[in-house]
Amino acid sequence: MNPEYYRRREQDEARARLTRTLVAYALGVPEQDMDAITRRTANVAFGRQVAMYLAHISFELSLSRVAMAFGRDRTTVSHACHLVEDRRDDPKFDALLEGLESVLRAAPAPAILHAAFQS
Repeated sequence: MNPEYYRRREQDEARARLTRTLVAYALGVPEQDMDAITRRTANVAFGRQVAMYLAHISFELSLSRVAMAFGRDRTTVSHACHLVEDRRDDPKFDALLEGLESVLRAAPAPAILHAAFQS
């Protein structure tokens, strides 16, 4: 694999961490549960679905890149995006997602550690 692939993957994973942290905070879901391999509770699963959706929408990442960053399958991300999109008919939920999207879009690009400290 070329170095560009690894740089992009690091950035995608950093964006996924940022998104999980923000969604955990906004939805009141324990952040450590968002990283769990297993589904956990329905609230945690929904938080993870929202995070995957926001990573896809806010950072314009493909479903495959979101899946890799979250350690999930592409079809799982697709399912999450469909579920969240269907819930956007609720005006309060839609307003919450719009606010979270704005925060994520305003975030600076992730600095890659080895590149950020080179002279």
